[in-house]
Amino acid sequence: MAGMGKRMRPHTLTIPKPLIPIAGKPIVHRLVEDIAKVLEEPVEEIGFVIGRSFGEHVEESLKKIAASVGAKGRIFYQDEALGTGHAVLCAGKLLEGKVIVAFADTLFRADFTLDVAQDGIIWVQRVKDPSAFGVVKVDEEGIITDFVEKPTSFVSDLAIIGIYYFQDAGSLKKELQYLVDNGIKNDGEYQITNALTNMKDKGVRFVPGQVIEWLDCGNKNATVLTNQRYLEYLKDEDLEAPTAKKENTVIIKPVYIGENVKLCNSVIGPHVSIGDNTIIRNSCVQNTIIQSNTTIENANLQNSMIGNFVTLKLKSSSLSTGDYNEIVE
Repeated sequence: MAGMGKRMRPHTLTIPKPLIPIAGKPIVHRLVEDIAKVLEEPVEEIGFVIGRSFGEHVEESLKKIAASVGAKGRIFYQDEALGTGHAVLCAGKLLEGKVIVAFADTLFRADFTLDVAQDGIIWVQRVKDPSAFGVVKVDEEGIITDFVEKPTSFVSDLAIIGIYYFQDAGSLKKELQYLVDNGIKNDGEYQITNALTNMKDKGVRFVPGQVIEWLDCGNKNATVLTNQRYLEYLKDEDLEAPTAKKENTVIIKPVYIGENVKLCNSVIGPHVSIGDNTIIRNSCVQNTIIQSNTTIENANLQNSMIGNFVTLKLKSSSLSTGDYNEIVE
């Protein structure tokens, strides 16, 4: 999760993309919880690969996320943007035994238990346009025969979603180190798919893991949609903090409402997430993510993302604004 998240600006100018909230929890927190749910064994350690500029507050937040699933959180740094393979190798101290590798800009829904007896599992999902993804080819027995990075002609529609299981992660570490030592790059970056190919050629059997739904958090519209889908998954849960206050306000569920939120003369929902200490007055809000300590008045918002410490007094149907902005019409 060391990337700069340029497609999510302005929201990633002040916080890393994986800490943007989905239904009240950071993306990376949701991802950690979802992975833990498909495991029968406890998670011992979680390594977060980040940029040094993220700061101590972010590092402590990540360690708390690991602790929430009973694991020890460890921080590793990727100082240069040298690709997925390089990023994973930055956490090389954890690459031994059974390991899951996940990229923190994607979420998923699944109803299976991970089969740890497999040599390796690559989570995939069928997509309409495979050219934007790494894909796998599979034989008649369900074994992965090839990895292709962003194919220019059709070879498969099974896109790699960025979550991998390795029974022996030591072999992954060895192949990633081989790529770095020999300068083997694609488009200037060390790709994890090259290491997977080498492992396959040496006898490691990879199988595809299917998910019910793959949820992207790559840009504003995709993240708003992911928030919508998560709220639907959680709609039978109590998503409203007891300290929230409502006056002459209609809530159309599912809606997440954080601590000390104040809602007055408004219609909220469906599919809205509201962060702590936010105030909304005389507004209609639906299908929107609003972060913490923000004030919204006289607004009509749809399909929007609003950052932290924002003051918004604007009639707008679709908006994306980062932290510490004041927009008054």
